[in-house]
Amino acid sequence: MRFKACAGLLVAAALLPLASWGQAGPDIARDIAPTGALRAVINLGNPILARQDITTGEPVGVSVDLARALAEALNVPLTLMPVSSAAKSVEFVTQGKADIGFFAIDPVRGKGIRYTAAYVLIEGSYLVKQDSPLTHNAEVDQAKHRIVVGQGSAYDLFLSRELKAAQLVRAPTSPQVVPFFMDGTYDVAAGVKQQLASDAKQVAGLRLLPGRFMVIEQAMGQPNHASQQAQDALARFVSDMKSNGFIRDSLLRHKIEGATIAP
Repeated sequence: MRFKACAGLLVAAALLPLASWGQAGPDIARDIAPTGALRAVINLGNPILARQDITTGEPVGVSVDLARALAEALNVPLTLMPVSSAAKSVEFVTQGKADIGFFAIDPVRGKGIRYTAAYVLIEGSYLVKQDSPLTHNAEVDQAKHRIVVGQGSAYDLFLSRELKAAQLVRAPTSPQVVPFFMDGTYDVAAGVKQQLASDAKQVAGLRLLPGRFMVIEQAMGQPNHASQQAQDALARFVSDMKSNGFIRDSLLRHKIEGATIAP
């Protein structure tokens, strides 16, 4: 009951932005959710923002809380569409199968998606085997090194642009990076710092390199064809969710460490 009460307070806070939309509320609801229900794709491959509840099997997390809050604010039903990878989330939104998604801001994805401003910042880190000679991030980009990364993830897109010599090897999804890494003769695994740290606790002989190689700006996104009114409304929604403490409270409730509220 306490969980439901907390969730109710969070959603109640989310209703505040609708007042700032004035009399255009119903029009905005139709613009953002043209089918009459808000279709939100949820990437379960990013454990910082979403995961599958081990008891209910349902998606839970910060992105789920935001989707529920937006549906409440728009006064429409919510349809959650859980997927296993960022690439699938991009596909759902760009092909019009979903109205909103939760993405790392990236110029490649931006060709088909309109982003809001970032709402949280997440670090990307490198993982190596205990006996690896690598001790710093700057040592990774060498021709002799093979780096495992989740296909289509923010890390894949970033490293595809930034690496000059090292070779990328793509695991099917981000949660499969460490098992994939352990099954082959690879040098480095790249991904969400918290996910890699968690895997390192469960698999002997692994360690994180200190620091980070990138900071991910996590945002909400809509299809490119979304109207300007819909884009402006979603941007205001995210801004309000940061300023009224909704995202902070959601991170705390889901016991997420290492993600910070974007300025």
